[in-house]
Amino acid sequence: MRAPWAPPEFLGLAGHPLRWRLLSELAQSDRRVGELCELAGRPQNLVSYHLRRLRDGGLVRSHRSAADGRDSYYVLDLARCGELYADAGTALHPGLGARPGPHTRRASALFLCTGNSARSQMAEALAVSMSGGRIAAASAGSRPKPLHPHAVRVMADRGIDIAGRRSRHLDELGGQRFDRVITLCDRLREVCPAFPGAAERAHWSIRDPAHEGTLSAFERAADELRSRIGFLIEAIEQTTTQEVTEHA
Repeated sequence: MRAPWAPPEFLGLAGHPLRWRLLSELAQSDRRVGELCELAGRPQNLVSYHLRRLRDGGLVRSHRSAADGRDSYYVLDLARCGELYADAGTALHPGLGARPGPHTRRASALFLCTGNSARSQMAEALAVSMSGGRIAAASAGSRPKPLHPHAVRVMADRGIDIAGRRSRHLDELGGQRFDRVITLCDRLREVCPAFPGAAERAHWSIRDPAHEGTLSAFERAADELRSRIGFLIEAIEQTTTQEVTEHA
C-alpha cells in the first residue's frame, strides 16, 4: 500500500529521464529495442533494463516481430498511461484533468498493411467514422488480397459497412499527400515507400488476424485499432489547434 504522502507510482516510472524518452518514442510509433537504443543514444543493456521496468509497471508490452521472430516490438499502452496520468492529477487535486482542444481543419491519414484485406481497411473505416469525417483516411497494401469476410463482419457489428470496398496497391496512392502514414504490418514496414509532403510516419505492430483466421482474432484487431485511432484523433486535433494558434 502506498504511503499517504508518497507520489503515485506512475510518476516514478515516467519521471526518470531515460524512461520518459522511451515512452515519448513509443508514443509516436512501435519500436524495436535496437531502434530505441539508437534514438536514445544509450547501450542496449541499459535500455532493456528500463523497458523491463516500464513493462512490469504495465505501461508497455512487447511481442515478437512478424517479420523477424528474433526481434521484438515494444508497444505503449496509451489507454493505461492515460488512466494513470489522470489518477496522478486527481491525487493532487480533483479539478486537474486534460481538456481536448477544438478541431480546426481536416487532416489525412494513410493506413498500410500487406494485403489491404483486413487491418488497414478496418483502420480506414474506423478513422472516418470515429472522427465524424474530420479525418480523410485511405488504405492500401503491397500485395493486395480480397477483402476478408470477417473484417466486413466485425465492422458491421460496429455499425460500419465496408462490404463494397476493394483492396488497393500502395502504388495507386503514390502521388498523394498525407499528414500521417501508418504501417500496421511488420513486413510492410520494411518496404514502405517515402510519401511526398510532410507526412508523419508511425508503425503500429498489430498481428494479422487472417493468420489465426478466427472471428475473435478480427475482433481483437478491431478493438486495438479503435483504441489507437481514438488517441490518433486526439493527437491530430491538438496538433492542428496548435498550428492555428501559432499562426494567428
